[in-house]
Amino acid sequence: MTSNGDSAHEPDAGSSGSPYAGIVDRVSKADDLLHAAHIAVTRALAEAGRTALRQAARSGERPRGMGSDMEMRSIAAEIAGVRRSHDRRAQSEIDHALTIVDDYPAVFEAWEQRRITRDHVDVIVRMGCRLADDIRDDYARQAISICERDIASRVREPLRNLAARLGSESFTDRHRTAAAKRGVWVTHGADGMSELGATLPTVIATGIHDRLTAMAQSVKDARPTAAEAQREDAAAADSPVEDAAAAGSPAGDAATPDIRTMDQLRADILGDLLLGGAPVVDPTYGSDGAGPLGAIRAQVQVTLTSETVTGADDAPAELVGASLIDADTARKLAGRARIWNRLFVDPITRTPVEVDTYRPPAAMSRLLKARDQHCRFPGCRRAAIRCELDHTIDYALGGHTHIFNLAHLCQRHHSMKQFTNWEVKQVGGGVLEWTSPLGRVYREDVPVPSVCFVPDTGAAPPPGPGRDEPPPF
Repeated sequence: MTSNGDSAHEPDAGSSGSPYAGIVDRVSKADDLLHAAHIAVTRALAEAGRTALRQAARSGERPRGMGSDMEMRSIAAEIAGVRRSHDRRAQSEIDHALTIVDDYPAVFEAWEQRRITRDHVDVIVRMGCRLADDIRDDYARQAISICERDIASRVREPLRNLAARLGSESFTDRHRTAAAKRGVWVTHGADGMSELGATLPTVIATGIHDRLTAMAQSVKDARPTAAEAQREDAAAADSPVEDAAAAGSPAGDAATPDIRTMDQLRADILGDLLLGGAPVVDPTYGSDGAGPLGAIRAQVQVTLTSETVTGADDAPAELVGASLIDADTARKLAGRARIWNRLFVDPITRTPVEVDTYRPPAAMSRLLKARDQHCRFPGCRRAAIRCELDHTIDYALGGHTHIFNLAHLCQRHHSMKQFTNWEVKQVGGGVLEWTSPLGRVYREDVPVPSVCFVPDTGAAPPPGPGRDEPPPF
């Protein structure tokens, strides 16, 4: 996504009569000042660190990172006093500034030029902290390219995956080591509440969250509308308690509407499943809803290469919307899959361009899930399997059901496109341009997939449009 602070198109002066126009301009100008201040502070902190290291070297202190750099502690305490903060925090900020300026000079330059943001810088440094010095520059170059395309909250997993691919130890080996540390814990808090945490393989954790979300959504969809609730309340007021009990419905239930949020529903259903084996209350049972909650199963979307499937290599696969998973887990999931899609990917842009199945509508839907990965509104990370396919140009207005007139939008942003003055158009190659009510333009590029498909030069050419059989998998 291209943010307004970078290269988004500015509206003409006076072109908008919106009461928000002046406010947004003030926010933008304040952000310019904040950017300059962050750059200046980072430079000053890095220089303070360098000076402390030089002074420590002259006085015989051990080098940075050995734990006895008194000069570093001293200047950190001085800076903490000026900034009215803790000296440990100040020393951590000095170390971070030194890492950015000295170890990632290209990243610092990109930040200074506003090609990326401060949040991008922090994620790049955090994800690359375990990389060897000789591959850091290559990581930084690729990381900058990824960050220029999207906001910081959506590049964390691509950068983690990039660091994993560039690292010396194989992903499978690292996963096996990490999986041995899986566990569950409880942290007791205040007011009678506690936190239940777990470290699990990504595919298991993602599947658990997906199933809880599907169940919670089913409960939410089964709630009566306001009109139905009023009718039920009126009927309950006119009926004796014993009649309500005879109908199999506890007295007073109609007067207690379910107003739980999605987070609350997920938490309640998790407790029901772990303690009772099934949700205590299933409002969809015996109704026209989505079906009994216990029948809902998790869905995950995995992208992997044919080489990984056949065991020719152990390259990690991508769990779309989450992160990489190890090859062994990917092969187990592949062995249970009922639907296979072979994607032909542009070798330059890495964008899926065709699916070789004979049912265009179904193939197109699967193709777009692979292309979009998540909601295509700037900044949204909701997975495509939980979004709706939207015609950019409405079908009723002549828009075609074509991959370059379709994009995934979550319910929130689909509704915003329909009922507010936000507008969107496709400019080619799956790239979307969103125009805000103030006339500002935000570019939403096609997400970069973590798994790259390389065509086999010895394979037969891709099937033509006339193919009418499914692929021989």
